Amino acid sequence: MQLRIAEIMRILPHRYPFLLVDRVIEVDPDKRIVALKNVTINEPFFNGHFPGAPVMPGVLTIEAMAQAGAILGLLESTPEQRKNNVAFLTGIDEARLRRPIVPGDQMTITVEVVRRKATVWRMKGHVHVGNELAAEALLLSSIGQQP
Repeated sequence: MQLRIAEIMRILPHRYPFLLVDRVIEVDPDKRIVALKNVTINEPFFNGHFPGAPVMPGVLTIEAMAQAGAILGLLESTPEQRKNNVAFLTGIDEARLRRPIVPGDQMTITVEVVRRKATVWRMKGHVHVGNELAAEALLLSSIGQQP
């Protein structure tokens, strides 16, 4: 299964400038998702992080992993259920930022389910740029009703 941006926007409530997944290239339901984020100099955070030497903030790299994981979790529900549900990031463990992500990079985001219990998901995320591991983290999220 592949998802383009319009389909992603039907699943996630995030919008510009906070939508950090451009495309989903692979889904193994309830197991794994692979998504892409194209990093451009037009990203609003580059104005202040860091002027003259732009680097994507690490917290946004982790957020991109969390959004990919949210897509995987929300795909388990029907489109009607998704209108009222949202995935909340509830924990981050073992986060490591291995290399800077800069304009022109394409992030390949892979998130795999470690454990799932009802609406709580524990996932392992990795971000690669080319063949290089850029970031990794264990993510905990919960799917629930929008506030």
